[in-house]
Amino acid sequence: MSEYFEWRDKVLRLKCKLQPGASANKFVGVVNQEMKIMLTSPPINGKANAHLIKFISKEFGVAKSAVSIVTGELNQHKTLEIDSPKKLPPACDFGF
Repeated sequence: MSEYFEWRDKVLRLKCKLQPGASANKFVGVVNQEMKIMLTSPPINGKANAHLIKFISKEFGVAKSAVSIVTGELNQHKTLEIDSPKKLPPACDFGF
């Protein structure tokens, strides 16, 4: 895997670190080979995971069903897969 992302055909695999309970939802940047993502939701009962999937689906222009948590479901460090992203967030550089 490249620094924090990898393309597998039309699937974008993204290593990220979440910071739940933040004041805004946003991409912070690459820290320690992971994309740091701030989310407003608390890390309680899977709320941060659901919020992450909703945020990522909006930012990449895909349905929530196109976003999956591959590893780290109960951890701040996660690997996501985004199937056929329709757009790429301007804050991120995914090889284009």
